[in-house]
Amino acid sequence: MHIVVIGAGVVGVTSAHALARRGHRVTVVERLAGAGLETSFGNAGQRSYGVVYPWASAAMVKQALPWLLQADGPLKMHLPPSPATVRFLLASLRFAFAPGVFGLNKRAMLQMGVFSRQRFSELERDLDLAFDGGTGGVLQLASSPAMMAEYRDLSPLLTEFGVAHRLLGPIEVREAEPGMTGDGPLHGGIQYQTDGTGDCHLFSQALAAACEEQGVTFLYQHQVQRLLFDAHRIQGVELRQPDGALEVLEADAFVVSAGCWSPALVAELGVKLPIYPVKGYSLTAPLVDETRAPVSTVHDDNLKVVSTRLGSRLRATGFVELSDFRRDIPEARLATIRKSVASRFPGCADLEQATSWTGFRPMTPDGPAILGRGPRDNLYFNTGHGTFGWTLSAGSAELLAQVVDGEPTAIPLDAFRPDRFRV
Repeated sequence: MHIVVIGAGVVGVTSAHALARRGHRVTVVERLAGAGLETSFGNAGQRSYGVVYPWASAAMVKQALPWLLQADGPLKMHLPPSPATVRFLLASLRFAFAPGVFGLNKRAMLQMGVFSRQRFSELERDLDLAFDGGTGGVLQLASSPAMMAEYRDLSPLLTEFGVAHRLLGPIEVREAEPGMTGDGPLHGGIQYQTDGTGDCHLFSQALAAACEEQGVTFLYQHQVQRLLFDAHRIQGVELRQPDGALEVLEADAFVVSAGCWSPALVAELGVKLPIYPVKGYSLTAPLVDETRAPVSTVHDDNLKVVSTRLGSRLRATGFVELSDFRRDIPEARLATIRKSVASRFPGCADLEQATSWTGFRPMTPDGPAILGRGPRDNLYFNTGHGTFGWTLSAGSAELLAQVVDGEPTAIPLDAFRPDRFRV
């Protein structure tokens, strides 16, 4: 079967690999000049299989206003908010306070995280992919006794799903991360021992190259103009080529994996995908003293910044910002990220030589991705992964392939079904 995948971010590329591995002929269409150049380019560098959770949380709602008012608060919003922002927030509130929804979604996302870890292990075993990857785990710090209590409460659920972890006291945290010599508040932490790290951009490009060796075709700098469809099927996609000419690409099936740009692709079908571009920021800097740098990935819960070691580089990422598709990078955001690094790993990297980046995470108002068959017989979705795109990509790609081939899925997909928003 010939399958067209729209989008060459990490989710699209892993989808292409999973489908090609099953013998399908795959064509990937990407508007940019290569794989992993949008949301996948400068993300946090972590594959946090045990640290996945829904966006819509009653606890998050209660913290939102104080965060908005704090200069270094992790949540920001452009004022006045746009209609799209208001719609997203109202939908998020509805899911956050719907009885039982958060707990069900949390369990579903953890289950997918565990499955994705297995699939990543198989990918790394079968393919020689260079992406500054590591499996040194993820360490979430506790800057207060209350946060440490939350980790203790979470531990039984992680044990239930087989997520290897351990609770650490302050001394054990510094033993695990000896370069963490800063004066930031510390009451302990939780370490996810089998989680991974790496450069998602490099991974996407390396996997795309492996896909090409398997016969996958990548059409870069091809912009999807519209889907061609009737009442039952997608017949093709109209593409604008790099020279401006139009062409029609026909196939047997079509997969939408275009992140924040997915809703526009299916709007003519009468489908409303409630995906919002949640903005984040990162700094990537060369290490100047490796003994002062993170061993793996460290979440600073005080300033909500993630610091990850990527070979000879440091990647520090932060913020959840609701500002539609604005690509500006305010200096205040970068200052907070630098402040977090200095409070935990002072002197580890040359932050003055850092490369700054901003990107948009495709967030659904409840949190789980949109995965499964769409409103036409040969249309499929694998999109809307929010902040966990790389973490869940390998698992969701295999689940997509199982759906396409009509097989029972490895895990239940109720929490991820496209029609849960009445699309």
